[in-house]
Amino acid sequence: VYVQINKAAEDENIKKLAADFFRKLEEHDEQTLSLWKQFRGFSIEEYIRIYKRLGVHFDEYSGESFYQEKSQEVLRMLEDKGLLQKTIKGTGVVDLSEKKDLSLYSTVMRSDGTSLYITRQVSSSVFIRDLAAAIDRMKKHGCDTMIYVTDKSQSSHFQHLFQILKLMGYDWAERCQHVSFGLVQGMKTRRGEVVFLEDVLDEVRSRMLQNMASAKTTKEVEDPMETAEKVGLAALIIQDFRGLLSSDYQFSWDRALQSRGDTGVFLQYTHARLHSLEQMHGNEQLTDVNASCLQEPDAISVLQHLLRF
Repeated sequence: VYVQINKAAEDENIKKLAADFFRKLEEHDEQTLSLWKQFRGFSIEEYIRIYKRLGVHFDEYSGESFYQEKSQEVLRMLEDKGLLQKTIKGTGVVDLSEKKDLSLYSTVMRSDGTSLYITRQVSSSVFIRDLAAAIDRMKKHGCDTMIYVTDKSQSSHFQHLFQILKLMGYDWAERCQHVSFGLVQGMKTRRGEVVFLEDVLDEVRSRMLQNMASAKTTKEVEDPMETAEKVGLAALIIQDFRGLLSSDYQFSWDRALQSRGDTGVFLQYTHARLHSLEQMHGNEQLTDVNASCLQEPDAISVLQHLLRF
């Protein structure tokens, strides 16, 4: 649906239909809201199912769309505090410039009264609902720190979001933090250029099954699919962790699934090998081990790390 609608959106008539649908959402049209809630429910069910494969659990699913009604309240707050200004075109803006000359501003309301985006004279944009979400979450949870994790293209997005919160008088905006990460480039599955997480998870499991079947040293396992899933996930995760957090990197299936080197596959192999050694020597006393035989810097580093546990 996502791919199809993005292609269809090139048609001006489709764009107009989408704009009309959003306006109805803003106006709390009962039928439109009911349809939106239905699709939201389907989406969350899929999120839970797919994240479960990654071993990830969220206590709460509350995206910016959850704060649709509260966005109007935020606009009123901005107006009451004298932060909301009107341009000649009728749009509502918040001045973010140091000299208060509108050399840098955020557009928080369109001329038609809708609060779709907060935009700036620089390139990126944020939803005004992000303001409502931040205020509500801090009130609800009393966070010590509120951390937003997104790709680095949204860095200025959050800088301006935090700036507006400060202008609104929320001192806790100082405790808001954006953790950005680089982009994965060159990733595609056999299904095509558009990559969805589930496609990637299915693909890595499929490739891992093929590798296991073709490897001469692979032992027979009780559940090949489960093993391929776990080893494949490790391959993806370690591939993602290898570089600097903020750096983009070129994805390679061949590199991710290598059985040697700094890869998830080799990490899982090493983990399994250690378990095997533990089972073989589980009853032996290791209190008299002479660690002085280990002189290599890497070995000493490992010993020092183990002493922490």
